[in-house]
Amino acid sequence: MTESSLRLSVIVPAKDAEATIADCLQALSNQSGFRLGSDYEIILVDDGSQDKTGQIAAALGIQVIRQPNAGPAAARNTGVQHASGDLIFFTDADCIPTQDWLACMLEPFDNTEVMGVKGAYLCNENKLVARFVQQEFEYKYQALAKLPNIDFIDTYSAAYRKSIFLENGGFDARFPVPSVEDQEFSFRLARKGYRLEFQSTARVYHRHDLDLGQYIRRKWGIGYWKAFMLRWLPEKTLSDSYTPASQRFQILLLAILLLSLVISVFYQPFLWIALAGFVMFLISAIPFLRLIWDKDRGITAASIPLLFIRAAALGFGLLTGYLFPPRLKIPSRSGLTFFERFFKRLLDIVAAVFALILLSPLLLVAGLLIRLDSPGKAIFSQERIGENGKPFRIYKLRTMVINAQQELQQVLDQNNIKLDQPVFKIQHDPRVTRVGRFLRRWSLDEIPQFWNILRGEMSLVGPRPEESWVVALYNDDQRQRLAVKPGLTGPMQVGGRGDLDMDSRLSIELDYIQNYTFWLDLKIIWKTIAVIFSGKGAY
Repeated sequence: MTESSLRLSVIVPAKDAEATIADCLQALSNQSGFRLGSDYEIILVDDGSQDKTGQIAAALGIQVIRQPNAGPAAARNTGVQHASGDLIFFTDADCIPTQDWLACMLEPFDNTEVMGVKGAYLCNENKLVARFVQQEFEYKYQALAKLPNIDFIDTYSAAYRKSIFLENGGFDARFPVPSVEDQEFSFRLARKGYRLEFQSTARVYHRHDLDLGQYIRRKWGIGYWKAFMLRWLPEKTLSDSYTPASQRFQILLLAILLLSLVISVFYQPFLWIALAGFVMFLISAIPFLRLIWDKDRGITAASIPLLFIRAAALGFGLLTGYLFPPRLKIPSRSGLTFFERFFKRLLDIVAAVFALILLSPLLLVAGLLIRLDSPGKAIFSQERIGENGKPFRIYKLRTMVINAQQELQQVLDQNNIKLDQPVFKIQHDPRVTRVGRFLRRWSLDEIPQFWNILRGEMSLVGPRPEESWVVALYNDDQRQRLAVKPGLTGPMQVGGRGDLDMDSRLSIELDYIQNYTFWLDLKIIWKTIAVIFSGKGAY
């Protein structure tokens, strides 16, 4: 146990779980390498059970917290409020963790940058639907295992640093039933650039859906509540690290297929569109069906109709959620809607292509002058942190001497600058070359970033991208600026540029994110031209 100084807390929400809770708690009580009571604690939150769930847990010596029924999100939050651990672990009352589950979940936290960990399911059920569900998970786990960071953690096997969990308000208690409350929380953390990891070896046995009715109801519920969640996390409409792109595509294809069949009653040629949708659906399913063939060949044929049923249940759940959302107050939206993202990206592509073509002669001249003025390459690249904390390499015309990074601390000392805030600007920086000073004055050093914009790493307008070591100094509030792509220009550039401190910069950048409109981007672009000519704040 590498973090022996930490006290660990395992939290299990439960409602009417007397049939499964004993097996769950006994497995948790016998984790390899840990002693219950000294190394870790188990807290069962009885969420208004009408059966003997609480009594069974108490008889096993487990701490029981009772509350009126409020849903699993609220129950988990209650458990965290009573937890004494610095790391908090979650599993469900119908799960049986393997003997090394806690050790495997703990391992990624050796990296102090890791804030959350997701584990995986095991299943030993023989029913067809349950076997299909397990292969759904295995297909997703294959993709997750290739990613250094994820944005999706579900609570059947999850862990977080308690400080980050509390600082971000925990699970959203507006979700009254088990649905997407766990992924919603992890999406909020990932939006701020926190590091979340998948640990494939941290497994829990689970009794999956045993019949088709259970499966359809669960998938419909996920779709319904996801439509609710997307009202304030719209960027997750088209992508997350967990849901395969083929699954979203299949929902769309099934909608086209069904709509075409209806129209074909009145106009027969639409049968060809329906047939094309059917064929494309099958083609999109080939990678998943290949995995099933390799892992559980006996259910391959039955998996084809189950895929159509899955797409229908999720699709109708989403549609119902959009048309008839729950009458619950939603948090204020922070981020861009689907259509805002589409038009913003379209503007980025068009502007980047034109700029790279029109300014290429200027780039060649500037590059030549840089090489004549000082030794080193004309193009400078550096790792910066983009949307959701994703690192990328930014490109600029070099304006400093080649050993500028090594001289940074000396320059900071000479100017009496202390890094008490993760942002600083140095007027009359001695590391800036003669050509570099001219390029900075007219913001010409930023031209290569149109290539970053074309690649989708940046946008024309947004918060400025910072270096990774600077982002590491951010507090939780400052991480909110990572919710959108960084920009070539933005509210900081037209609101003060290098003269702004971090609090002022954060204020205007959050205002931009929370009150975004396409016209605001155009307004900032127009103001940028005036700022460039004024030269204010350009160091």
